[in-house]
Amino acid sequence: MLYHFLDWFFSGQSYAYQNVMFRGAMAVLTGFFICFAIGPVVIRTLRRLKIGDNPEFYNEDVNKLMAMKGQTPTMGGVIILIGIFGGTLLWAKLGNFYVDMGLFCLFWLGLLGMTDDYLKLTSSRRGGGRDGLKSWEKLVFQIGLGLILGYYIFEHGRTNFGSTDIIGPFNHLTLPFFKQGLTLPFWAFAVIAVLVITGTSNAVNLTDGMDGLAGGCMTLVGFVFMVLSCVAGDLKWAEYLLVPYIENADELAVMCGALVGSCMGFLWYNAHPAEVFMGDTGSLAMGGFIGFVTIVIRQELILFIVGGIFVIEAMSVILQVGYFKMTGGKRLFRMSPIHHHFHLKGWPETKVVIRFWLLAMIFAVLAIISIKLR
Repeated sequence: MLYHFLDWFFSGQSYAYQNVMFRGAMAVLTGFFICFAIGPVVIRTLRRLKIGDNPEFYNEDVNKLMAMKGQTPTMGGVIILIGIFGGTLLWAKLGNFYVDMGLFCLFWLGLLGMTDDYLKLTSSRRGGGRDGLKSWEKLVFQIGLGLILGYYIFEHGRTNFGSTDIIGPFNHLTLPFFKQGLTLPFWAFAVIAVLVITGTSNAVNLTDGMDGLAGGCMTLVGFVFMVLSCVAGDLKWAEYLLVPYIENADELAVMCGALVGSCMGFLWYNAHPAEVFMGDTGSLAMGGFIGFVTIVIRQELILFIVGGIFVIEAMSVILQVGYFKMTGGKRLFRMSPIHHHFHLKGWPETKVVIRFWLLAMIFAVLAIISIKLR
């Protein structure tokens, strides 16, 4: 609660700590150093508890490529979550509605991912194997979270903002490259909230398959939404860039900053060859949180640009499954998600990861450009 302490100490006078970008930058540093500091302790603890991963795929060639990763500790997403919570609790305005809901989102999906990881690793269900939670079980909790967040965000906007916002109403859906957007009824708002949170959470989870891949891409996505949150919560910038003005949403920039720093700190140990894996504990939580941010700032559709890598990964799985069923067993890719396709083509793992990072940078730049091109 460092922000509140400084506010009390300086009697609310205007100093750098009150600027949200300053606190967002400090949250980046805080998240990084927390993860950097606790990483070795968490990794040693996971090894002692024998929480190690044995990657198993339906493709024997991939199993051979991944054989060296056997017994690498997983559930390392705990490191990221601690970093995000630490950076947020130190630098954000606690009591802010959006910050509270963001922490709730991270806790909910972090616990869901941790449960899934635990069940996979202990083989405590159905007599063994790597089953974890069933797909429908995860979807129930993800959809439930989407409905809860969608309802409270809608009600908060209706109660506090009504339909008199400068740029657009609280339920305004921004369309990339267009000045005019759409005003959503509650049912459409709720459906979009469920689709965004569930889809983003699972897409990041699918991307988490190589050392540093999901963490590096999420660092870039988190930075973009750190900027967009500042824009949405600042009346002058919102008016200038023709985006909905969401009062107090700029505090989410602090949380996004903590996410960026935590991913960087985690990458210190997750870079090839990885000392620890993120697991569902980190991927489900971070993906869902980014989905939550996009709903708050009314930029759901721009997520398809910012998170282009996650979209490509998810679509590769959908296309592979669909093509397999339509053709009676043929495959469109050597393996999906698509990063494994390139790995099987002979690209070294590090080359796949770095090239995907470069694509993520391009998508990030395109997303920022799209805000101005209306």
